[in-house]
Amino acid sequence: MKAYVFPGQGAQFVGMGKELYETSALAKELFEKANEIIGFRITDVMFNGTDEDLKQTKVTQPAIFLHSVILAKVLGDNFKPEMVAGHSLGEFSSLVANGTLNFEDAFRLVIARANAMQKACELQPSTMAAILGLEDKVVEDICASIDEVVVPANYNCPGQLVISGSIEGVNIACEKLKEAGAKRALVLNVGGAFHSPLMEPARVELEAAINATQFNTPVCPVYQNVNAQPTSDPETIKKNLIAQLTGAVRWTQTVQAMLADGASSFTEVGPGNVLQGLVKKVSKEIATESATI
Repeated sequence: MKAYVFPGQGAQFVGMGKELYETSALAKELFEKANEIIGFRITDVMFNGTDEDLKQTKVTQPAIFLHSVILAKVLGDNFKPEMVAGHSLGEFSSLVANGTLNFEDAFRLVIARANAMQKACELQPSTMAAILGLEDKVVEDICASIDEVVVPANYNCPGQLVISGSIEGVNIACEKLKEAGAKRALVLNVGGAFHSPLMEPARVELEAAINATQFNTPVCPVYQNVNAQPTSDPETIKKNLIAQLTGAVRWTQTVQAMLADGASSFTEVGPGNVLQGLVKKVSKEIATESATI
């Protein structure tokens, strides 16, 4: 079975999507439709902006979504997913790929999500840190022992877990995790504490937008971040998508579940190749590739 996976924030680069725009009439039409919906020429930032411009959450998330989804659409009949998953933001891309959401509705949700997360970040200074070389359980226990907001946020691959929370909480956790034997505990250059309880204001805002959006029965299951389980039920997909903002991204478990259910190859659709690297950390033998037109 062919598994298609879709990247999240951090995969962006200046020039992303430009070749698609210049070589495909369908891509150009969809990019121009996106410019209208978002109210500014996001294509200008994607193709010719600066790294700083592209790094703003309200730009990054819609940009990565557009690159991923438009690439999938340009693939046409060559794109036949049998299972899909996306890392954080990438879950929205995966839901267009499997037919749960249409392009315009999903893009509006991504814009709403990005803006809500930006606002939540501004409400309380917060951060994230990458922890390398410890068992998940050790990280979970140390986070739970700290009297501040700090939680496991991204289970990226075995031995690589990202924590998220208040600046104080993350700093205390990093010291304790180093003492416990972490090879590295590196505070990340991010705008806030994604996938933590500090995203609750964004979750509430996004919940209203998701509940007002039409979700369809997909052509194949999506393996969702919050529980790493496959589902094709629109109401369950909605519920898990809402929970995703304050819940952890269980990427290691997602890849393991897809492999257990018969994934024979993983194709990454969108900018970069981060997810292929994470998949290989779970299974060295599995075939991975980037989608190309």
